[in-house]
Amino acid sequence: MERAAKKDAVGALNEVFKTTSVAVVAHYSGLTVAQMQKLRMQMKQAGASVKVSKNRLAKIALEGTDVVAIGSLLKGPTVIATSNDPVTAPKVAIEFAKANEKFVILGGSMGKTVLDVNGVKALASLPSLDELRGKLVGLLVAPATKIAQLSTAPAAKLARVVQAYASKSEAA
Repeated sequence: MERAAKKDAVGALNEVFKTTSVAVVAHYSGLTVAQMQKLRMQMKQAGASVKVSKNRLAKIALEGTDVVAIGSLLKGPTVIATSNDPVTAPKVAIEFAKANEKFVILGGSMGKTVLDVNGVKALASLPSLDELRGKLVGLLVAPATKIAQLSTAPAAKLARVVQAYASKSEAA
């Protein structure tokens, strides 16, 4: 790589690290090209991204960002998965690691918080932003539904009581 290309690569990585809220670092040694393409596709579909770069350049790009703590994890053939949603990259990485034993998650960072493997797994187990929005909308709609049910219930009960008295008087 020429000096100018390295400078551009560091600048691009620095922008990614500044704008991301979570970064997951993993070893990808032994994965085929097809498996790496599948990982990239899954990340892209979920709204995350995967970067493979020289560790030295990545460490330089980390300086001055919130995720600077992952610099110690950059040893060997590493891949960095990033996303703006704190759950997306860890969730896809954990799912991919379950299917591919050669993809080993080392840890990560959420903002300035350093995460170990268990921390990444804990993040992956949380519901995504869209799932949380769906639950919130469900909670907001539920009281209106219950109020409607309660307002119709007394009328239905009254109608049943009147019907019971009517059928009782007919039987007598």
